[in-house]
Amino acid sequence: MWDGLKRVWYRRRLLRPEYARLFEPAPPDEWVSVDCETTGMDRRHDEILSIGAVLIKGTRIITSERLELFIRPAGQVKAESIRIHHLRSMDVAYGLEPRQAIQKFLDFVGSRPLVGYYLEFDVAMLDRLVRPFLGIPLPQSKIEVSGLYYDYKYSQNAGSNVDLSFHSIMQDLRLPERTEHDAFNDALMAAMMFVKLRHLKK
Repeated sequence: MWDGLKRVWYRRRLLRPEYARLFEPAPPDEWVSVDCETTGMDRRHDEILSIGAVLIKGTRIITSERLELFIRPAGQVKAESIRIHHLRSMDVAYGLEPRQAIQKFLDFVGSRPLVGYYLEFDVAMLDRLVRPFLGIPLPQSKIEVSGLYYDYKYSQNAGSNVDLSFHSIMQDLRLPERTEHDAFNDALMAAMMFVKLRHLKK
């Protein structure tokens, strides 16, 4: 009930009527897996450098329907973040302006639920761009794959310790790993986790 009331409140506060479509029913059995690479882990001051997203339809990950965006930051990319995602200032110098990027992201996602690993952080970073543009945070439903994995493991052996690290989940689910800390690769791997866990649940 609370989620329903929150969505009503968000819709009333929406600054751009053309984005009322974000509140329409999502296409059945469709989700979007998303990941962001950032200049750091400070949700209030760091910036998004890249956004990766891929469409999930039922049991299929539609890699032909994907989003890969680079965003030009206001400041320099810090050395410690370059060591993680290998994105230098010169790599994103010709990226999109944040508002352009968030428009493309919203158009791609539509009303579909968002899927991701450590999704709370990515959504917090995206909301810093979404709120000034729409007047509200992202209204879509959110699904955390590590939470799905925990529920699956707990159902098998209640009380056992569950390793929720990205690498451990991929290995335990016997999924092929790609290079981490690339926004699209991470979104794709989170999508694989989601599809596999839905299959195991059935």
